[in-house]
Amino acid sequence: MSDSGGSTTEGLSVDGVLTGLARSPTSRRAFIKGVIASGAAVPAAGFIMRGHGVTSAFAQTSGAVERLVTLNVNGKDRPVDVLPQETLSHTLRYKLGLTGTKLGCDHSECGACTVLVDDLAIYSCSTLTHAVRGGKITTVEGLQGPNGELHKVQAAFVEELGPQCGFCTVGQVMSAVALLKLNPRPTVDEARLAMSGNLCRCGAYDHYLRGVMRAAGEA
Repeated sequence: MSDSGGSTTEGLSVDGVLTGLARSPTSRRAFIKGVIASGAAVPAAGFIMRGHGVTSAFAQTSGAVERLVTLNVNGKDRPVDVLPQETLSHTLRYKLGLTGTKLGCDHSECGACTVLVDDLAIYSCSTLTHAVRGGKITTVEGLQGPNGELHKVQAAFVEELGPQCGFCTVGQVMSAVALLKLNPRPTVDEARLAMSGNLCRCGAYDHYLRGVMRAAGEA
């Protein structure tokens, strides 16, 4: 018969220890805290070891982007802090305060977020801000005349009773403006195709289409 210290140590198994911990609320709580603490220690140690110099080098690797950028919006240069995966709609609305650009589906389906980049209509909800840093961005706020008068497309939409609830109107306006910049005298079919990327839940498609043709007649 071996001494009491040796027999006790050799008689304990891993399963026995875990079973004992599981049956004891106090021990189980301590065990869980220990696991969490040990799991957090590894990444924390890596962060501390990395230090400022390595962090700076990491920010300069491929795929990293400069956050402080200057955007040309409505003819003005606007410095803004932009996250790497930030969408243009988010930057315009929440960083620059240009809330005329609407957010509807947020999945490039409804067209409410349409803005112009170099006179081409794009969905700002699915366009990264960093991707258009060198372009000229136009929002609905940039369409008004020097004395605050409506753009001819906006005026034509009002005359043709296009806006109903009004939520889609900004996107409709921007798509129509882009069309008339590219094709000042579109046919009805060309206008219908150009406006097809904008959904109107009120069903005022014919009103908007007549508004486009009215604005084209005033070109």
